Amino acid sequence: MKLTDTHSHLYLPHFEDDIDDVIGNARANKISHILLPNIDTESTGPMLELCRSYPAYCFPMIGLHPASVKENYRQQLKELESLLDKGNFVAVGETGMDAYWDKTFLKEQEDAFITQLEWAKKLDLPVVIHSRETMDRIITIVRSHQDSKLRGVFHAFSGNLSQAEEVKELGFKIGIGGVITFRNSNLPEIVSEVGLHNIVLETDAPYLTPVPYRGKRNESSYLIYIAREIARIKGITLEKVAKVTTANACDLFKLSCQ
Repeated sequence: MKLTDTHSHLYLPHFEDDIDDVIGNARANKISHILLPNIDTESTGPMLELCRSYPAYCFPMIGLHPASVKENYRQQLKELESLLDKGNFVAVGETGMDAYWDKTFLKEQEDAFITQLEWAKKLDLPVVIHSRETMDRIITIVRSHQDSKLRGVFHAFSGNLSQAEEVKELGFKIGIGGVITFRNSNLPEIVSEVGLHNIVLETDAPYLTPVPYRGKRNESSYLIYIAREIARIKGITLEKVAKVTTANACDLFKLSCQ
């Protein structure tokens, strides 16, 4: 059995004291690949260093997180694009829009997002989208730029079933993480209706920790609890969830999953 964590920030300071143990825990829990989304120009160094430490296990993305879009966003994009042209990245991301924390730079977030969509199309890379409280606007933007070349995942999906159907129609995957284990989450309803071939798994470590560890630091090994909950909801085996979602991830991100 193999599981793929398609979204984990293991390069952050939260893990600097025990990253070897965290990776060991992930391997012990059948995690075969860990994909690392970038945040900004300052996070690229630690992210790439972690990938060098764990080659063919940790895989980098490159992008500007919407929460990092400030007055200097164009300069950040310029620096990140330079790295993109030189590096071997599995995706553009984490990009998108976020209206939850601060709406000051929403216009700039949209401009940065569109720029990164163009990167993805130009280089034939998937795009990993953050859409907190901006789902409808994100869907509209993606639809207007979809020319059959755009693909990717709506990370930490937080929309409704209708929006999930729109994401599917756009040719994107739905990223399911620890929130599916939370009481009062609407994700169980969505997962029960959406085909498994439309889903990829993620932790967003160190954030969004699933039950039974909610409130503590998240890590990639906890992906097993997300997979188990999906298996319970859909009435299928854990092995089936692992097989299909890992195949989805390997196909989307062009990973070697032999």
